[in-house]
Amino acid sequence: MAAQALALLREVSRLEAPLEELRALQSVLQTVPLSELREQAAELRLGPLFSLLNENHREQTTLCVSILERLLQAVEPVHVARNLRVDLQRGLTHSNDSVKILTLSQVGRIVENSEAVTEILNNAELLKQIVYCIGGDNLSVAKAAIKSLSRISLTQAGLEALFESNLLDDLKSVMKTNDVVRYRVYELIVEISSVSPESLNYCTTSGLVTQLLRELTGEDVLVRATCVEMVTSLAYTQHGRQYLSQEGVIDQISNIIVGADSDPFSSFYLPGFVKFFGNLAIMDSPQQICERYPVFVEKVFEMTESQDPTMIGVAVDTIGILGSNVEGKQVLQKTGTRFERLLMKIGYQAKNASTELKIRCLDAISSIFYIPPEQQTDDLLRMTESWFSSLSRDPLELFRGISNQPFPELHCAALKVFTAIANQPWAQKLMFNSPGFVEYVMDRSVEHDKASKDAKYELVKALANSKTVAEIFGNPNYLRLRTYLSEGPYYVKPISTTAVEGAE
Repeated sequence: MAAQALALLREVSRLEAPLEELRALQSVLQTVPLSELREQAAELRLGPLFSLLNENHREQTTLCVSILERLLQAVEPVHVARNLRVDLQRGLTHSNDSVKILTLSQVGRIVENSEAVTEILNNAELLKQIVYCIGGDNLSVAKAAIKSLSRISLTQAGLEALFESNLLDDLKSVMKTNDVVRYRVYELIVEISSVSPESLNYCTTSGLVTQLLRELTGEDVLVRATCVEMVTSLAYTQHGRQYLSQEGVIDQISNIIVGADSDPFSSFYLPGFVKFFGNLAIMDSPQQICERYPVFVEKVFEMTESQDPTMIGVAVDTIGILGSNVEGKQVLQKTGTRFERLLMKIGYQAKNASTELKIRCLDAISSIFYIPPEQQTDDLLRMTESWFSSLSRDPLELFRGISNQPFPELHCAALKVFTAIANQPWAQKLMFNSPGFVEYVMDRSVEHDKASKDAKYELVKALANSKTVAEIFGNPNYLRLRTYLSEGPYYVKPISTTAVEGAE
């Protein structure tokens, strides 16, 4: 079959308008194993196919792209970089986006190959075209270009090529296209900055990080909202957080939150600023961040009182992030009855809000209440037991009622809450003493889809692996849990049939 494909490829190269041959070649290639094509890679002459892309013929272009996608998989990235460099450059300036995406997919292969990537680094024109792809209308093309440039920047040579040459001017020129493209370039800069302190240094020296931070703390509320997401990504790294702290950015964000009360447009950027602090707290130290920036905690509590579901959702998410480790739980505990009242509100929203907000509330509850077995202490267990009773009059029934609603996402989110508390003795006692709850856990007929079966299995696993469950649930129930666990999440009990003598 590979020989037939090669023959058709040679035929294509000889004809001026080879539509029939292209259709036949596309059909044959669908049946040829990639291993066979790789064996014939030296015989593949791809230049004529690339030449056919230059003609303004839609079907011909579509066929050539499809054929090249298949054939290029058989060719080593080094060969593509060395022998098809002119074709790659033309592909990046082609009017058809599918040709650009094909070309960028090859660039992606090349930059992943340590031998081939040097060929691209030595090709200033190709690099320039990749940069200009960020400014196109097609998001897939722009994303592919950003990914390739980000990958190139993982090496010292790549950083130098991007930041110590005319390419930096090209990048700044592309930024002027429009707001959307400017944010794409910021996205690239943040990706590169996040790799290492050295990468961040190259980006700050370029002036682009400073420009991003200036927009973050500027007067345009919509720009603030977009920029804070990128700055939050930078804060995921230790060196990024250190830089933001040294530059006074964290203090500036705190001050903007302080002034938000008098800003009628604060709802545009406040959610992003609060999320920033939530992520900062969990990556550093919840106690230190909350003590240094008390306005953050104050604002989160205030947002739960809002009538705006967006504000409530962000506050709930942030509480979930903050309460996801023991130190964060202790910070929340220090707020005393105020946090208990907040839990009551979350419990109310979990029952009465829109489906999306209900799920966010349930996810936050799961995060707040989970304590790994090795970190459990009597004090922490007393704390979570007290918190649980603050959620509603009968929290276990509340979550069981939610889990019985005919929405898989809600069902799974409620099961996650049970799983979060399943290794805590007080919760096991509540479950055991709740009429029908143990049967509900063991009943496989309740779950109908894969996600629900997996969620139920995680609950059973959490119970079965707990050291206290045999004593609290009793040995017979413990053995049933172990059986469920060993049978796996998708077990179906065989239906027994009785043979009747004389029946046909």
